Amino acid sequence: MKKIKNCDVDKIYTIVKNEFQKYAMPVVDLIQFQTRDAFKVLITTILSGRTKDQTTTMASQRLFSAIATWEDLKKIPVSRIEKLIYPVGFYKNKARYLKQLPRAIEQFGNTIPQSVDDLVKLPGVGRKTANLVVAVAFNKPAICVDVHVHRICNRLGYVKTKTPFETEMRLRKVLPLPYWTTFNSYLVSFGQHTCTPIHPACNRCPLLNYCNRINVRTKFEPGNTKQFI
Repeated sequence: MKKIKNCDVDKIYTIVKNEFQKYAMPVVDLIQFQTRDAFKVLITTILSGRTKDQTTTMASQRLFSAIATWEDLKKIPVSRIEKLIYPVGFYKNKARYLKQLPRAIEQFGNTIPQSVDDLVKLPGVGRKTANLVVAVAFNKPAICVDVHVHRICNRLGYVKTKTPFETEMRLRKVLPLPYWTTFNSYLVSFGQHTCTPIHPACNRCPLLNYCNRINVRTKFEPGNTKQFI
């Protein structure tokens, strides 16, 4: 029987935090770092769904060259938004959501709400987006679970869940509160560069000693430079 490794979350967190420093920031974190503007963080987070960071970065730059406030967003035609944000995933849907945002935000006094329960009332905002905005824009405890967080936590053996929602609920019970706000950012970066969906780089992974490699179908031995799916 395969021995189950101890998923020491404190050591895992320290390692992925150090790895995070080696690579470019995920686009939503970058927008927060550059602007400290919750308006732009929310919009960028909506744009980023099912879209590579490089595409989101370029789309957000084009959009923010045309709008800077809720009033700007009210005035710009949805067709113009579509052209500015193309080719982000589902750009037509996202353009429609963005156009609806100024009216939807009125119920919160034209201020972006700071709770997940309120944020999910906005068009185009699901739990993942809401949690990320709370954590990144407002630096409040929130666990954003995207495909990277869901995949890596299950590969490690830290959780055993079937959906991102189940992963979020489980992490709320087991993940230390001080790690909540940055856990997503660190794991997204780690998932983009090391623990990728296909061909994860187990041969150079700094988490190897704490990872149970659940459902990782590779021929791999520590020390080898080759691995095969």
